[in-house]
Amino acid sequence: MKKYPIAKPYIGPEEKKAVLGVLNSGNLSLGPIYKIFESKFAEKIGLKYACAVSSGTAGLHLAMIAANIQPGDEVITSPFSFIASANCALYMNAKPVFIDIDPLTYNIDPDKIEAAITPKTKAILPVHIFGQTADMTRITRIAKKYKLKIIEDACESVCAEHKGKKAGTFGESAVFAFYPNKQMTTGEGGMLVTNSKKIYELCNSLRNQGRSENMQWLDHERLGYNYRMDEMSAALGLSQLRKLDYMIKERKKIAGFYNKQLKKFDSLLQIPSVSSDNEHTWFVYVVKIKNIKSEKVRNEIILDLGRQGISTKPYLPAIHLFSFYKNKFGYKKDDFPITEEVSRSSLALPFYLGLKEKDIKYIVGKVIETITNPKYE
Repeated sequence: MKKYPIAKPYIGPEEKKAVLGVLNSGNLSLGPIYKIFESKFAEKIGLKYACAVSSGTAGLHLAMIAANIQPGDEVITSPFSFIASANCALYMNAKPVFIDIDPLTYNIDPDKIEAAITPKTKAILPVHIFGQTADMTRITRIAKKYKLKIIEDACESVCAEHKGKKAGTFGESAVFAFYPNKQMTTGEGGMLVTNSKKIYELCNSLRNQGRSENMQWLDHERLGYNYRMDEMSAALGLSQLRKLDYMIKERKKIAGFYNKQLKKFDSLLQIPSVSSDNEHTWFVYVVKIKNIKSEKVRNEIILDLGRQGISTKPYLPAIHLFSFYKNKFGYKKDDFPITEEVSRSSLALPFYLGLKEKDIKYIVGKVIETITNPKYE
C-alpha cells in the first residue's frame, strides 16, 4: 500500500553538511551563524532587521512586548489560526478580539474589523493563512484611521505577496516560523522582522534573558526569556534560505497538480481560492468538503483515508471553541459561523516536495472515492 504523510521537510546534503559543520566547530549557541542567517533573511524579506528566535510563538510574544501591549488592551485577530496567534495576546494579559474570516481566502475579513474597534483596541494582528496574505491594503487603511499598530503573523506565509509587497513588510513587526512542515525549516525556530532599530534591539535583548550587547554574562537590564535560536538550527535555516525560491516554485507546481485533478469535482470539494492581489507560497493545501453533515463525519473520513495510507488533517480548529477560551471569554458555537463552517469541513491533503502528478492523481482518486462512500452521505 502506498503511504503519503501529511508533510515532510525537504532536506538535502547541503543542510546536513551545514549542521555537521556547526557540530564540528563546537560553537553550538551564540556563534556566528545565526547572525548571518538573520542578515540574509532580512535581505530576503526586504527589511533592515531580523531577530532569530526559538519558535514563531516566541517571536509573537516578543512582538507583543515590543508593541507595548498592556493588561486590558485588545488585539484584533482571527479565530481561524494556530492557537499561538491568539495566545500571544493572553501572555500580555490582553484580550484577543476575534473577527470572522473571508469564506474564500480564510483570512480575516476587513469588512468586520471596524465594528470591533473600541477605545481599548491597540493593535491588529492579521494572520496570513496557509501561504496567502490577508487584505493588507484595507487593513493598513483601517489601522492608520484608528492609529492602531499592525503586527503580522506571517508564520505560514514566507515570501507571500500582496500587490507585489512581501508579507511581513506592512506592520511595525512581523513573525515567521520554520517548523518542519513550513515552506522552509530550521526544525524548531522563527524570525521576527522589523525596520525599527529600537524594536530589534529590544527583541535582541529579550530573547537572551534581557541582556544587552555590551553587558557581561550575568548582568541584565530587563526581564527577558530564553528564546534564542541555536547554531544548528540557524545553519539549517541558512541552507534552506538559499533554495527557498526553488522550494516555493515546486510547492506552486504541486498545488497546480491538485487544482487540475480536483476542478472536475467542484460539486464535492472547494479548492483553495487565491486573491488576484496575492502571490501564494503554499504552506498547506486545504480543501473544504461541501455539504458535509458534521465535523464527526469529516473526522471519520480522515481516519478512513489514514487506513488507506493517506494522511490528512483538519486545518484548523476554531480557536474560540477551545475549552479554555470558552471558559475565559464565554465564547459559544455560532459566534463566528464562517470560521466554524470551514473548520468542521476542512481537509489538508498530503503536501510536500517530491510529490509527482501521478501521486496527486492517486491521492485525489482515494479522497473522492472515500468522501462519496454511501456511509458518509
